[in-house]
Amino acid sequence: MPKKRSKGLTVLFAILPGAGHMFLGFMKRGLSLMSMFFLTIFLSSWLGIGPLLYLLPVLWFYSFFDCINLAWADDQEFGAAQDRYLFHLNGLSELNGKFSGKGGLYAGIALIFFGIYLIGLKLLSQFRFGLLPLAARYFQALLSVFPQVFLGVVIILIGIRLIKGKKEDLDHRD
Repeated sequence: MPKKRSKGLTVLFAILPGAGHMFLGFMKRGLSLMSMFFLTIFLSSWLGIGPLLYLLPVLWFYSFFDCINLAWADDQEFGAAQDRYLFHLNGLSELNGKFSGKGGLYAGIALIFFGIYLIGLKLLSQFRFGLLPLAARYFQALLSVFPQVFLGVVIILIGIRLIKGKKEDLDHRD
């Protein structure tokens, strides 16, 4: 069971997402937050998706204030707090159930357009300076954008799954 610690040190550790939670003894929650924070940075730089970094302030503030709230909670609230991972892999299969009504349809359409945008942006950027004269250079250019294209395809497939799930859900309601 996690135990209360120094509030000053908790604030100091809370500056790094997840570290404050770990200091308080909430290892799973801290690991989840720290992993999400650094995975966002990694994916943004590796895949060249700068706007993904806009998630970092939201994640940082959530982590900081959640840790502070835990540290300042009374003993009963602190003892009742559970140390769980924030996301589970089986939660991905339940993603469709989280969106109700037309929200899932709109989210699915938005994901499809975002995926098409990522694929188009990366493929078109390879032809910015004209057609590549050698097949080897062309193949190398395609390999350099493979991660972005793959992510775009995954986003499109998730969007299609959301739309299909909403259609099936609406068909079963009738």
